[in-house]
Amino acid sequence: MLPDENNKQDENQPLHPKVALVTGAGRRRIGNVVAQALAKRGYRVALHYHRSESDARQTVEGLVNRGHQAIALGADVSDESEVARLIREVVERFGRLDLLVTTAAIWEKKPLEEVAAADLLRHLAVNVMGTFLCCLYAGRVMVAQPEGGVIVTIGDWATRRPYRDYPAYFVSKGSIPTLTRMFAVELAARNPRVRVNCILPGPVMLPEDLDGGEREEAIRGTLLKREGGPENIAQAVCFLADNDYITGVCIAVDGGRSICPF
Repeated sequence: MLPDENNKQDENQPLHPKVALVTGAGRRRIGNVVAQALAKRGYRVALHYHRSESDARQTVEGLVNRGHQAIALGADVSDESEVARLIREVVERFGRLDLLVTTAAIWEKKPLEEVAAADLLRHLAVNVMGTFLCCLYAGRVMVAQPEGGVIVTIGDWATRRPYRDYPAYFVSKGSIPTLTRMFAVELAARNPRVRVNCILPGPVMLPEDLDGGEREEAIRGTLLKREGGPENIAQAVCFLADNDYITGVCIAVDGGRSICPF
């Protein structure tokens, strides 16, 4: 059960706290950390999951037990009808939507010699279509709100300098900056209080299946010579949510990986 919204709130808390939806927030990865950080900042949070229902509900239970307002909602972001339902359920539950963070993605390793059309289509469906649909339906809600809203998409620094064995992934993630700028233009034309920006993570939460050599290479390729954490992405999300004069930009959170000369 969520805390009773009719209960007297802390005088330091807003009467109607903002609402955030974070896609891909079920598993204990970047989206999950972002959702928890937003809850701590006073957002009412909807955690989206696809197959990680148990993890998402466990996170929600923990947030609610600490006095936050949170729900878990399942959907396939590549399916338009499910995305429409997802956004509708958030609005029906909380009455509005102020922030969307699109961390839902797939990242599959496969040598170029083994890649088939199906691999590319699968990545495009989740990483591009999923991001597009979530921005589209959330954007429509935000445009209709006098206060507007904020969308933060998640790209990848390495679309500038792709590394080997992830061809389908990089083609799909390379679309996110363009998608971000397009929505920034389109949504602001309808409501100038709607802003859309993109974060380009570097080695902030390396996949568990990376071998030691790949992990060391990723860290060695940063200027700061260390792996970042999902908290660094959460900090960037909060910054973009707070700064109301930034839109249509892509910010690398990569420890200098994108400009490291070696």
